Amino acid sequence: MIYLLISIFCSVTVGVLLKFAKRYKINILQAVTWNYLFAIGLSIFFFKPSFKDLASTSHYDIYLGLGILLPLIFWFLAGSIRNIGIARTDIAQRLSLFIPILASYFLFKEHFTITKICGLAIGFVAIFFTLHKKTTQRITIGSWFYPLVVFVGFGIIDILFKQVAQIKSIPYTTSLTIVFILAFTISIVAILYFRAFKNQKLELVNFLCGCVLGFFNFFNILFYLKAHGAMAQNPSTVFASMNMGVIILGSLIGIFVFKEKLNKLNYWGLFLALAAIILITLSKIYAI
Repeated sequence: MIYLLISIFCSVTVGVLLKFAKRYKINILQAVTWNYLFAIGLSIFFFKPSFKDLASTSHYDIYLGLGILLPLIFWFLAGSIRNIGIARTDIAQRLSLFIPILASYFLFKEHFTITKICGLAIGFVAIFFTLHKKTTQRITIGSWFYPLVVFVGFGIIDILFKQVAQIKSIPYTTSLTIVFILAFTISIVAILYFRAFKNQKLELVNFLCGCVLGFFNFFNILFYLKAHGAMAQNPSTVFASMNMGVIILGSLIGIFVFKEKLNKLNYWGLFLALAAIILITLSKIYAI
């Protein structure tokens, strides 16, 4: 579980950094692009990956899928926040847990115990309660396209990372470097487009923010893969615990750092999220 705890901490830190980025008008597209470049540098420095076995692998579709989806879904995430707000976007992102949970049963053939099923059910209720906010914002039918893409995209990304953790012909550290390289390539093409046709300037502050973002994003994904490797027979435990942990820690930071106010349902959601993690963990330890 230590891998999951580190991944949760890094994931929430990335979210906090993005919140500050919005406040200080950082160009998200540029920061995310340099984030992948910095992550590539960290991968090469720490792991010294070898690509000699890459020619013999048959997993190009997984790498390419992640390389495209990581930056693409992030842009849709930003679009969703602009169109329907942070609260509803968070719901779409967290409910994407439903997709990898289904994959755990049908694709990865995981056995679900009664305790785990109860934990997952409570977890979904916790997501709704934790993210519930009253709003007067009007939503158009077209605006739901963005959160729908976020919902499907994050679900597929979770499944693909699980598949990366299962690849045996290439070390997962090398796989991670390949994914970062592909994501950076896609992102740099987007930056060049906006520079050439939208006259968008490249600024040093975006590069520096991208480096900080890349540090935490790198370790977030690294330890997420390590968690999947350590709990290969229980992918739903990783999927659910990651989401519940991010909700709990993110909410606590929102309360104490950003002075956000929670309603009664939000507090019930935090309590249920904690209960869900305990049940899911017990199901793994005692197989009940």
